[in-house]
Amino acid sequence: MHSVRQIAEDIVQREGGFVNDPDDPGGATNFGVTIGTMRRLGVDVDQDGDVDINDVRRLTRPQAVDIFIRHYFEKPGIADLPGGVQASVFDMYVNAGSHAVRILQSLLNDMGASLAVDGQLGPATKAAADQAMQAAPHHFVDAYGIARRNYYYRLADKRPKSRKYAKRRDGGKGGWIRRAEEFMAEKYHFSSADHRKRTASWA
Repeated sequence: MHSVRQIAEDIVQREGGFVNDPDDPGGATNFGVTIGTMRRLGVDVDQDGDVDINDVRRLTRPQAVDIFIRHYFEKPGIADLPGGVQASVFDMYVNAGSHAVRILQSLLNDMGASLAVDGQLGPATKAAADQAMQAAPHHFVDAYGIARRNYYYRLADKRPKSRKYAKRRDGGKGGWIRRAEEFMAEKYHFSSADHRKRTASWA
């Protein structure tokens, strides 16, 4: 299993550099860290007394890694989840905040738990995750990856401006879908035909 720092560095690599896409509700982003997050955490890179787009541009890769480890892995309690699912939940938390935990809680409820879907990794959620991992270690990890993929598709169903993140212009899988599938066994990946069928209504 990779260290948490290696997982965070992989996330930063996956997120890429500076972007300021008007269709992205997160606004200006660098290495996956949004301007909103930087303002909330007071990351004033240029030390000029405010956090603005210039600070986002100047954020370094090591700073982004540290932010993710501290605020997206340690603070939410992802370190207390079973090792096999940590990387996927961590990656999703960077991408979608507490929705990563809500997806996990909903999945665990589908598996027989009775959890509040509140986005908080409390003792009950951690215990249910441990039980699920013990009962079906490989299937549980894959099931979470599939649930992530379903979340992205449903989000794009509801928000047309976000569809470009799930479906490329040529109709192939967008970054969101490829990202979710990185954390599941290849046999559960959608074929090109599956993906095109799922997104046919977006045309």
